[in-house]
Formats: sequence, structure tokens, C-alpha cells
Amino acid sequence: MAALVVIHFFFLHQDGSSNPLGVSSSTYKLSFHSFFSVKDLVGYLVYLFRFIIVALVWGYSLMDAENFIPANPLVTPIHIQPEWYFLFAYAILRSIPNKLGGVVGLVASIACLFVLPLVRLPRAGGQVYSPLSRLFF
Repeated sequence: MAALVVIHFFFLHQDGSSNPLGVSSSTYKLSFHSFFSVKDLVGYLVYLFRFIIVALVWGYSLMDAENFIPANPLVTPIHIQPEWYFLFAYAILRSIPNKLGGVVGLVASIACLFVLPLVRLPRAGGQVYSPLSRLFF
């Protein structure tokens, strides 16, 4: 992406940019550095100033109300849940009451992903070409 930006700037500097009016005279062109650089810098500074004001002055208004409740070290709060990509592991560990059984179930669920590519799925022709099916037949 950075290489494309550099190439774009090269061709923009070489040929210049066009405008919707179709005026190609060099007297009506604006130089990039003095106009667009200052305009972009002012826009970035205004955005940065607004961000700093919101973060420093109204920072607590954006927080959840439950963050201000004093913590109880003996009880896990109800609203705490794992992220979506850990939900399968969380469900397996909660559904099996034994700790060792939960860990074995979790390892088995992940091992299924490694075993699945080794399972031979029927291709075109069904059971005809399967050596095990031919043996039983």
C-alpha cells in the first residue's frame, strides 16, 4: 500500500491533478505544499484537540457503570464472560464438573480439528472406491 502511495505521488507530481472544470492552465493550479499540507495539518490538529478534550474531561462518562462498584474478591461477577473465540472452551469447562474431565474434554475438542483432515470423506462414486467398503462387501 505504501508503494502504491509513493507511485501515486510520483505521477501526481509529474503530471499534476485534474479538476472537474477541465481548466488545464498552470495559472489556476494550486501548489500542493502550501495549500493542502496546511489544510490537512489544521484538520488533524482540530481532531486531536477534540479527542484530547473528550478523553481528559469527559472520560468517565464513556465508562460502564459497573466499573465503579467495589470489587468482591470472593465472587466472580455475573457479567464477566470470555470473548467469543473462547466461548467453546468456556462452555466445555463449565459443563463438565470434574476439572480433569473438563481439561480432557477441551483437549479432545481441539484434537478433533487435527484429526478431521485425516478422515476420508466419500468422493464421487460413493462407497465403490473405498477399500474398507469393498472388503466388507
